Amino acid sequence: MTVLGLETSCDETAAAVVSGVPGRPGTIRANLVLSQFDEHAPYGGVVPEIAARAHIDHLDSLIASALREAGLGLNDVDAIAATAGPGLVGGLMVGLVTGKALAFAAQKPFVAVNHLEAHALTARLVSGTQFPYLVLLVSGGHCQLLEARGVGDYTLLGTTLDDAVGEAFDKTAKLLGLGYPGGPHVEKWARKGDAKRFDLPRPMKGRPGADFSFAGLKTALRQTVTKLVPLTETDLADAAASFQLAVADAIEDRTRNAMRMMRERAGTGDPIPFVVAGGVAANAALRERLETLAQAEGFDLTAPPMALCTDNAAMIAWAGVERVAIGSTDTLDASPRPRWPLADLTAD
Repeated sequence: MTVLGLETSCDETAAAVVSGVPGRPGTIRANLVLSQFDEHAPYGGVVPEIAARAHIDHLDSLIASALREAGLGLNDVDAIAATAGPGLVGGLMVGLVTGKALAFAAQKPFVAVNHLEAHALTARLVSGTQFPYLVLLVSGGHCQLLEARGVGDYTLLGTTLDDAVGEAFDKTAKLLGLGYPGGPHVEKWARKGDAKRFDLPRPMKGRPGADFSFAGLKTALRQTVTKLVPLTETDLADAAASFQLAVADAIEDRTRNAMRMMRERAGTGDPIPFVVAGGVAANAALRERLETLAQAEGFDLTAPPMALCTDNAAMIAWAGVERVAIGSTDTLDASPRPRWPLADLTAD
């Protein structure tokens, strides 16, 4: 099965063509992403109206280029998939309208994809990971631990009570004046810093359950660096390293609890797949910590390549492959859903 996927949920305009069969690794025939870093950098974050206008300007040409790179025409694909949510409503509308128009013109099935499910299914595109598995979804807007039992079948084990971890990275970078997007800049500066210099809190660490919280960590960092203004390069590096270590400690603790919860639910000592997805999964220090944790708890870690951690259309196309394979397609009146928890898919 070959699916054309479109992604416009935030500040990446993307189009991809993916072929495959669920349960086995898929083939990415084209995967084009146009980032909008330069447009949003002056504001220190994503401006929804600017993002939507950029999608309008570039999506058509990206689709044409993706089909050309894949060596296919629109009539050669089996379905069209587009992100329907969660995300910025203006951007979602651009991708949805375009995807529905293409599906109507070519008389192809249409799939309105949940962006979070696409992240969660990326491991199946990359390595054919079998259900059930544990998912740590860490991105700019989400921080969740879920048990994935099948396509559209997810149980939430833990979620953030306030900020997502990616948002915390972005706000930390803005506080320190490191640039946008925040995650890569904080990671770069952290490599040069002393992570033990500042004693920052590890929110929720040691508590039962698998929920997250990062608002208190951001506040503690702000109070710490305010006392040091003006900051030297050493101060910046040490603050970035201390923040990143606190985040890694908190995520490791919460994930360990979720692993033990899932182990108890599974009732088996056999290795269980563990998938890390979302933009923050590109953080090398966090990956290393999670790899060590997975080995200690008897889980097999799968982390997609860096290019498939951040927002992309290959994961949207693959979610389309998975959905069409079980006969789950959508009508052309599908609406954008700025808020669309994965638990809603199970209910649906």
